[in-house]
Amino acid sequence: MPDNPLHLLLHPRSVATAGAGNNPMKMGTLQALSLIKDGYQGKFYPIHPTDKIVLGHRAYASPLDLPESPDLALIVVPTDQVIPVLEDFAKIGTKRAIIISAGFRETGDAGRKQEERLKEIAAASGMRFLGPNCMGVINTGTALNVTLGELPKRPGALGFASQSGTYVAQTLPYLKERGIRFSKAVSCGNEADIDMIDVLEYLGEDEQTKAIILYIEGLRDGRRFIEAARRITPHKPVLAQYVGGSASGAQSGQSHTGALTGPDLLYEGIFRQAGIIRCHSIEDLYAHGWVHATQPPLRGKRLAVVTNSGGPGTAISDTADRGGMTVPRFSDALQAKIRPLIPPHAAGANPVDLTFHLDTQVLALTIPEFIMESSEVDGLILHGAVNSGFLQMVYPHIRGLIGDVSREAFLETMAKDMDAAVGFHRKYDLPLVVSSFFGRQDNFTSLYMDNDISVFDSPEKAARGMASLLRHLEIRRRKPIVTPALPPASPAATGIIRAALAAGQRALDEHQAKELLAVYGVPVTREEIARIEEEAVKIANGIGFPVAVKACAWEIMHKSGLGLIALNIRTEEALREAFRSVREAAGKATPVLIQQMVAGGREFVAGMTRFPGFGPCVLFGLGGVFTEALQDTCMRSAPLSAVEAEEMLTDIRAKALLGEFRGLPAVDALTLAGILQAVGAIALLHPEIAEIDLNPIIIAGSKPVVADALFVLRA
Repeated sequence: MPDNPLHLLLHPRSVATAGAGNNPMKMGTLQALSLIKDGYQGKFYPIHPTDKIVLGHRAYASPLDLPESPDLALIVVPTDQVIPVLEDFAKIGTKRAIIISAGFRETGDAGRKQEERLKEIAAASGMRFLGPNCMGVINTGTALNVTLGELPKRPGALGFASQSGTYVAQTLPYLKERGIRFSKAVSCGNEADIDMIDVLEYLGEDEQTKAIILYIEGLRDGRRFIEAARRITPHKPVLAQYVGGSASGAQSGQSHTGALTGPDLLYEGIFRQAGIIRCHSIEDLYAHGWVHATQPPLRGKRLAVVTNSGGPGTAISDTADRGGMTVPRFSDALQAKIRPLIPPHAAGANPVDLTFHLDTQVLALTIPEFIMESSEVDGLILHGAVNSGFLQMVYPHIRGLIGDVSREAFLETMAKDMDAAVGFHRKYDLPLVVSSFFGRQDNFTSLYMDNDISVFDSPEKAARGMASLLRHLEIRRRKPIVTPALPPASPAATGIIRAALAAGQRALDEHQAKELLAVYGVPVTREEIARIEEEAVKIANGIGFPVAVKACAWEIMHKSGLGLIALNIRTEEALREAFRSVREAAGKATPVLIQQMVAGGREFVAGMTRFPGFGPCVLFGLGGVFTEALQDTCMRSAPLSAVEAEEMLTDIRAKALLGEFRGLPAVDALTLAGILQAVGAIALLHPEIAEIDLNPIIIAGSKPVVADALFVLRA
């Protein structure tokens, strides 16, 4: 996308800073120093109202005094000065700006108005800007750094878009300690103009960026986000951490669907829909992202484990298995090559456990290379390859046994050349991940990290890092997503909704809801409305016993436990009694629905609710009376392709119920997925509908039938 605003913003030939001075404790000065000290090769123009020289460079009193229009303006001035400074840059033709200054939308209505003014200025001049209230950008490919920390000496391969400035600007020492290096990193701030989706699209096409990580607190255009990510994730891994999905942020509604949905369920669903791998901590976001950025992609799920201790090997195997990987037993031929290299009591079938074997050449190179060249695995995790860190640990205890040898001399004598251990996995194009309890104080740990091999500080973390690669293999193997064209809106369905609204209804009654569903091909129960007892008897005889008897009025959105429903009515006498009982519970002459009694041992729920920025979102899960108690559900944004609807069916914990189960046939998944697609389409075609709740969807034999339905209308 050559028109992406990040192209020029991250590759400026000249940068002007408004707010940089000679006081090293000012934010603007620190960010200008990052630009100067980290090797940026473009022109630098400091702007200062009084100082003539700033950080050794000629300063200008105003943007209007600059000798040329800079490609990029960095604005770090008090809030009340931002608008006039931006106006001056707009006048001289600057096309990109980063507004670090805060005090805008995040402060309330007054700040929101000022932010709107920034957008007006930029739009009128053709400028695009990042922020306000952000912490800058990094481009290690061109040594562009307008954050606070020092860049690493080498460019990186991990792209980052963050809605937290801290995670871009203050984590560089943390990342350096772990060998992690950004390709590009962008603090998005308030996203008044350039937003996270722009950054995502840019990183998706950036050749330097091999994997992308996102820190998300909220999205304003969820559907665009899904479409953008879905173009990228089949060929480049995207990982995201979302925060803000706790109970305090959940949406409530009048239907079961509304009660079950909330931001966390929504974001979990759209990440899966978009092919994004979710992380639940910033530590995992950085660490797993770096594994994706530096290691060859997995070709399968077979994992080799090589360790010098049984406990870590078992922990790796167990965690990897839980993550969907397998730890297969090696062939006799491979074991025969490994056996002579390990102690007689050691295990060599996978995991290979050398049991405190101090020959690091064998542990870290010889055996791993034998395994990789065998073609019996798709990746390898190594635990326990240590040298100087271990020697420093034992030196105080053994110094008396080795004579008057200094620590430094001891370490030098025992040093191992292991350079070959950091390249063999690339020879076989297989991912290698390392686990060690020693940090950079160990020369092997440093060697691995400095050669772009992730070292995790626990066996379980290493296994989860490798399993993250499996998630992207699954995404790469996913069926192509073809967004379906919406059918034309049904005049009959439109008529049902308009009549209900004209009558002052805030919901459709159950019968109206099912009539609307049937128009769009959704299988529903056979039923009719009865207003008198004799009519109920006639309808029941026509449908055939057994039947269900329900009060049917739009005001009655939930019937269970209120005496408003009677099930499995088998005789005319019982029908008459049920009719009178339901009427009495309703408290008035409410119409009564006489409905086919559908028998089935499995019940599911489907529904729809709307979220700002995402539009209608479809829910699927375990249904029936325990729907809200068990909350086994998943969610996607509409419209749904056939692939997305099918994926929802296997996204719940109770997915085993969809197959052959205790003598029941497998569920007709095609029809059930079609119901989910229809729910999304109905919501898009009829914006007057606020919520849809189909519960239960009973599986009669193998066929799904909607036995109850609620449509809540928008005011």
